[in-house]
Amino acid sequence: MNHALFIYNAAILDESLDGPGAVLIVEGKIRSVFQGYFTGAETVKSLAAAILAEDGYENNYTISYLDAKGLTVTPAFIDMHVHFRDPGFTQKEDLLSGLRAASAGGYGTVVTMPNTKPVISSAEQALEVNRRAAEIGLGTVIQSVSITRDFAGTDTAHLDELNRHSVPLITEDGHDVASSAVMLEAMTKASEKGIIVSCHSEDCSLAAAARPHRERALEIMRQYSLPAWGGNSEAEDVPEEALEEIEDEIAEANALLALAENVATSRNIEIARQAGCHVHICHISTAEAIDSVRDAKEFLRDEAADFYADMAVSAYDASLESRPFVPLPPAENGFSVTCEATPHHIALCGTDEPYIRAFVNPPLRTEEDRIVLLEAIRDGTVDVIATDHAPHTLEDKANGAPGFTGIETAYGICNSVLVKEGQISAKRLSQLMSANPARILGLNKGLLKSGYDADIALVDPDERWTVDSGEFFSKGKASPFDGSILTGKVKALFTAGRKIFG
Repeated sequence: MNHALFIYNAAILDESLDGPGAVLIVEGKIRSVFQGYFTGAETVKSLAAAILAEDGYENNYTISYLDAKGLTVTPAFIDMHVHFRDPGFTQKEDLLSGLRAASAGGYGTVVTMPNTKPVISSAEQALEVNRRAAEIGLGTVIQSVSITRDFAGTDTAHLDELNRHSVPLITEDGHDVASSAVMLEAMTKASEKGIIVSCHSEDCSLAAAARPHRERALEIMRQYSLPAWGGNSEAEDVPEEALEEIEDEIAEANALLALAENVATSRNIEIARQAGCHVHICHISTAEAIDSVRDAKEFLRDEAADFYADMAVSAYDASLESRPFVPLPPAENGFSVTCEATPHHIALCGTDEPYIRAFVNPPLRTEEDRIVLLEAIRDGTVDVIATDHAPHTLEDKANGAPGFTGIETAYGICNSVLVKEGQISAKRLSQLMSANPARILGLNKGLLKSGYDADIALVDPDERWTVDSGEFFSKGKASPFDGSILTGKVKALFTAGRKIFG
């Protein structure tokens, strides 16, 4: 018996649609998307029956109807950067808690980072994580593989066994590959296989130089119970001298880490250009790093424009000489650049109280950097919003573990800061959170379009709600947004047409 689901009385939203409509799902795929007002149950039933009969199902189906009551139907979000800590660090997160958090956040697909224990350094390990996640049945996990074996920074032999269909992305996330020669070797192998190299761009020596400043700041913060995720202090009286010393140490660290990101972003792009590979820059956060990505994209656009201009001249010359014109295919170098931004870098300024003490890599940046990041989102330099969901125990956070729990708040943050404040349209947000990551990863997802996977979120873009990290499905409760009022709430999630949240 075949199954169909008709969602009606809805708003429909993706990168090219924004208005009233309805969606018919058959056997886990989007069958049809209708634009206009579909509010009457009888009309909807007649329409669904007619389409199913046209497809030859006749009475060999069961159909469910969902009155969305004005909620927005949008493609499920796709997160290219999460840490589910499984295997090895399941006190922080595991596949079940991570997938429950993801589904509550509207995410149907996530790419998990390989900085687990053991490090994921083979296709076999990655496929085992994917298999375990599939058994849970709460969305799709794509497990990435390390750039160097076991994060040792030297050996790339394991990349020879990978293929892009099972492992579309490799990364050393958590740090960078220190050796440029090793990175070139890895990127060359990735280019040959069509695998994306996702870079945590941070010069390792500069990051090491920043570490003592952070450690000194953390030492003082622990004395006064100041949390390392930008939350409110349990201590009522913190001496001004202590706060000033903390801020000075953090400022020193952040200046070094900004330089680390700038240097490494430029390096990784240049190595990718030489190798002819697709480099994806993780959690971009500084104005200079953004300029590096923008310059690389402009180079690629100019190169393409020059090629087609030359072809036009050649065609014109051929016509003048009455000879056939045979166009040449573009050179297949394979070099391309994409990048992602996180909700916390979009929303928060790292020089403001209390966020100056919110420890994350890369750090929260200056307001000038944040404004440049918003511009990069508007002008298309930024391709993807990814959460860098990084849950930790509260004890680990107190000891300076970088990162926040973020997958359950991402939509609310981005809708509040980007759409409601007029930075971008709702369609552009859908592109950043669904369509573009699907394209980059080669997934049949991310659009409300016939034949696409029926991974669909129902959201209320106007619902105001208060973040309570204690209610997170994630094991990680450290969030700089705890207590914030956001606008935009995920109400339900369907993957392959099956409801998994809400």
